[in-house]
Amino acid sequence: MFHSFFPRPKLFFSSAIIWSLVCIIVWYTVGPQLGAAVGLPPLPDGERPPIGLAFFLTSENIWFYIYFAIFVLLFGVAWKVMDRQHPWSNWSIWGSAFIIFIAYFSVQLSVAINNWRGPFWDLVQKALSGDKSVTAALLYEYQLRFLEIGVLSVILNVVSAFFTNHYVFRWRTAMNDYYLSKWEKVRHIEGASQRVQEDTMRFANILEGLGVVFVNSVMTLVVFLPLLFSLSDHISEIPLLGAVPHSLFWLAIVWSLFGTVLLAVAGIKLPGLQFRNQRVEAAFRKELVYGEDHADRADPVTVKELFENVRKNYFRMYWHYLYFNIARYTYGQLDAIFISVILIPTFAAGRITLGIWQQVLTAFGEVSNSFQYLVSYWSTIIELLSIHKRLVAFEAAIDDQPLPEIDQHYLQREAEGGELAADRPY
Repeated sequence: MFHSFFPRPKLFFSSAIIWSLVCIIVWYTVGPQLGAAVGLPPLPDGERPPIGLAFFLTSENIWFYIYFAIFVLLFGVAWKVMDRQHPWSNWSIWGSAFIIFIAYFSVQLSVAINNWRGPFWDLVQKALSGDKSVTAALLYEYQLRFLEIGVLSVILNVVSAFFTNHYVFRWRTAMNDYYLSKWEKVRHIEGASQRVQEDTMRFANILEGLGVVFVNSVMTLVVFLPLLFSLSDHISEIPLLGAVPHSLFWLAIVWSLFGTVLLAVAGIKLPGLQFRNQRVEAAFRKELVYGEDHADRADPVTVKELFENVRKNYFRMYWHYLYFNIARYTYGQLDAIFISVILIPTFAAGRITLGIWQQVLTAFGEVSNSFQYLVSYWSTIIELLSIHKRLVAFEAAIDDQPLPEIDQHYLQREAEGGELAADRPY
């Protein structure tokens, strides 16, 4: 799944994580000083960043683009030297770097919109209070700045979708070529053709969505956590706990981790059930396919027994999804009002303007949603894990390792002539 596309995947991913942490630490410690040394200093303290497209051309952002390119080149060139023979290294190294940069730029679009919200909604508040200095022309100008960001967002989303589609299909191609080159070793595995064709396709498609969202979530945390940290200065106190330094920062982390743990515990059995579901569906479909060419296959008794296995598994899944959905939807409803409840004492004290309130809502929502990656995509992650279980059998067969227990059960039933036994575990 991974070594077909990435060079030495364990070392590659571990080194990428360590290198990314180094980049982040250097950026937030000496990054501004390095930028100032090359003539690209950050904005002075207290100065509002420009709105619209001008935000992306500030000296600080230009310095980051250069900084990112330097660190990516160092990492990429090192890996190209270490593993020159890997056929997919250009896509896996440079393609991954480009996707990460697009993810960062997408987060910057959210920051630009958040920068726009503050002054715009403060102007709206002044206009509604009767302040005649706020003219319609001024409000229209702010809408034009918002439109600039919107146009750039459309272009970026189109480029991101187009490139990611190609990137993921290359990954699927790498898996497909690798598995087919080892076909003689894996052909005896149950549903081998389905695993090569359908499972690699689904694996690639799910990763396309989950992978991009995951990278966006990480980038959002890197950018918005410091912003939320500073916005907490406007919050006077929070219910029950009173005055807490940097309260929004800590609340976003604690509340999101609570939701993640809650959903992970509630859905702990679902990956195995999804895997079993794929197995019983494959057995039912396989018998029907045999019945197309052989009159002695797919007889009513056998087909009924196989479909009974499908029915039992689906009903078992429905029960486990019942309490999982109770936890998921309850948390979702509470999450919708959580930040508003937290801000009630601050509203009552009149400590924030309408513009700051909008910025707090956006920043808290971005951080909270990023931490709630597992909460939002747990069902999809479950499906990915079940596909991973099926493809692990290929990896084991190729590497001459013992098959997973569930595949050993299948081969044992084949040897005993009891493939269709309904009372045996899948």
